[in-house]
Amino acid sequence: MKIAFLDRDGVINLEVNYLYKIEDFKFAPNSISGMKKLIANGYQIIVVTNQAGIARGFYTENEYQKLTAWYRQELENEGVNILDVFHCPHHPAGIVPEFSIECQCRKPNSGMLDLAAKKYDISKSESMLIGDKESDILAGLAFGLSKLYMVETGHLVSDKDKMKYNVYSDLTNIPL
Repeated sequence: MKIAFLDRDGVINLEVNYLYKIEDFKFAPNSISGMKKLIANGYQIIVVTNQAGIARGFYTENEYQKLTAWYRQELENEGVNILDVFHCPHHPAGIVPEFSIECQCRKPNSGMLDLAAKKYDISKSESMLIGDKESDILAGLAFGLSKLYMVETGHLVSDKDKMKYNVYSDLTNIPL
């Protein structure tokens, strides 16, 4: 199975610190058309997203799931099927005890991608990861992917990262 692992914030939607409200969710420029292009080229999409706001007490797991169901339905309405979504609710500096831990799922660790590989028959040589921060790319490297891309629709990409990684303006420009 050919997978395009996508970070959520800054790749699928515009970056909003600790996003959990539907009214604050805005799709990133060309994200929907970029996902359609990925699907048309044989990729299944899996979202892998750090959600430290849960551990930090800014929103609940239930609020996160409600937003996730909403944006998945919005994408489905546009003809974009998301195969699965994996999230990490943990952060060692959190205030919610059950989520205030060091873990292997929080990017830059590869735990969410490892979980996806246990659930699906993923071809690492054909799959890719697209993020907007170095921690996304490092998770892909730790998982063993060679197709790793950054987009500039989220966090500001530093000049250092532009020299170090494959950086594109948005999802539609990712080489397939």
